[in-house]
Amino acid sequence: MTQTFDAIILGAGQAGPPLAGRLTAAGMSVALVERKYFGGTCVNTGCMPTKALVASARTARMARRAADYGVLLPGPVGIDMSRVRERAHTVTLNARHGVERWLKGMTGCRVIEGHAAFVGPHEIEVDGERFTAPRIFINVGGRATVPDMPGVRDVPHLNNVSMVDLDVVPRHLVVVGGSYIGLEFAQMYRRFGAEVTVVEKSSRLVAREDEDVSDAIREILEAEGIQMRLNADCIAFSREGQDIGVGVDCTTGAPQVVGSHVLLAVGRRPNTEDLGLAAAGIATDARGYIAVDDQLRTSVEGVWAMGDCNGRGAFTHTAYNDFEIVAANLLDDDPRRVSDRIETYALFIDPPLGRCGLTEAAARAAGRRIRVGKRPMTRVGRAVERGETQGFMKVVVDADTDAILGAAILGVEGDEAVHAILDTMAAKQPYTTLMRTMHIHPTVSELIPTVLSELKP
Repeated sequence: MTQTFDAIILGAGQAGPPLAGRLTAAGMSVALVERKYFGGTCVNTGCMPTKALVASARTARMARRAADYGVLLPGPVGIDMSRVRERAHTVTLNARHGVERWLKGMTGCRVIEGHAAFVGPHEIEVDGERFTAPRIFINVGGRATVPDMPGVRDVPHLNNVSMVDLDVVPRHLVVVGGSYIGLEFAQMYRRFGAEVTVVEKSSRLVAREDEDVSDAIREILEAEGIQMRLNADCIAFSREGQDIGVGVDCTTGAPQVVGSHVLLAVGRRPNTEDLGLAAAGIATDARGYIAVDDQLRTSVEGVWAMGDCNGRGAFTHTAYNDFEIVAANLLDDDPRRVSDRIETYALFIDPPLGRCGLTEAAARAAGRRIRVGKRPMTRVGRAVERGETQGFMKVVVDADTDAILGAAILGVEGDEAVHAILDTMAAKQPYTTLMRTMHIHPTVSELIPTVLSELKP
């Protein structure tokens, strides 16, 4: 017998639970299916546990620098990785259980634990039971990918999931992948006391950023003792006794790095291959991401895809914004679209990078006439007072319209300060509006108007 609901939601990540709340509040009956952990990647293996680890790593770093601030500690700084891991695990469990309690206590929502697969356009099966609804919302997320590199399946390796469960400090951690996830783990484990080497195929780190941003990130990490092996064209893996060899084939340096642990941080893939999408007629692209339109509708009427599985964003905030877009269109008669949002994200090394809009390179490639304002963090009072002056802030402005096109703030509190620029862009105000706004002293944000007053072609 097939059970009928007004809506079915697959996945309890960042978009699914709040959508269940909106739908049930509108009087709909909802079935929400979760096959593993409530809260999705962010709560369980992403933002929350990793940022808890980042906080522990920063504390270790600041403790070692205590004398710089006139603070004397009784002895050398030690790391208890079991306690570090337990703290991060507690943060995760509290959030996970909070989401689970919310959903299971939600009037009008039935929570089904198990693996769902489509058996038709509007019908799914979970452990032999069938459920149908005129509206189905897919929020199944993604996971780390294992690249097809020589020897990769012959050696033990870590990913973002197993890294947050690690309760020892590796003797030598080799991070394959010089982008956001890899660099965050590289810095935190260096601060925990591991020797760390980053291996990256590209000629620079986080290659989607402007070159000056990439170079500054590299300088920050190398200053903490992290080794960089760039231009690694032929990455390969091998057993080297109890250790793991990573062939790098770089233009300079030894052809192999030998470490005790290897972290693969080279991309993610959607959790879509076992959903029975073909049985429903739901189209995907060549990488398995569910194809959606500007309002997140799939190729099947009455089916939407939200979050990492749709390929329209790989962040917690984009997943939550997907929920907002779907709910606005479905329940509020508010035609919100994916194309309305401004790209924004952060790299949570310390100090962090806050980014929004276009890079300088992207703006030039688009044929825009631009002006650029830039200021080193050595000239930002908050950074100087804290003794954390790495990085810079940069804003890109359209020379013809005075619209802010994008910004990068790499430095203390850059992930917070960038929102002043993002909000100005969202309000479609010229840069002069922000430039003429009085800010609080001493903060990082107060220097943004100064940067805008110093724009150059």
